[in-house]
Amino acid sequence: MEYVPTVVQAVPGNDFTVYAYFSDGTVRLADIGPLIARGGVFAPLADEDVFRSRLTVLNDAVAWDLEGNRDETTCIDLDPVKMYRESPVVDDPLEAVA
Repeated sequence: MEYVPTVVQAVPGNDFTVYAYFSDGTVRLADIGPLIARGGVFAPLADEDVFRSRLTVLNDAVAWDLEGNRDETTCIDLDPVKMYRESPVVDDPLEAVA
């Protein structure tokens, strides 16, 4: 059976990046800047405070809960399969803090 990537934790990085922790134990670094540059649904994420404070995991994916009500139908979420395939594996940034 093929692994279906699911995100279990998301941590904001610098310059509109996100560390995505997957259920297989890998940590991947995704650059969200190009999506924000497109505008549209991603436009609210250009505010760094919104980007950092509303980041969460919903639908087993990196997501932003803009309304703060954990409604999976109104969040901005990213395809975890695409993120898993296209984002490089990196060291866990939280291990350096401990």
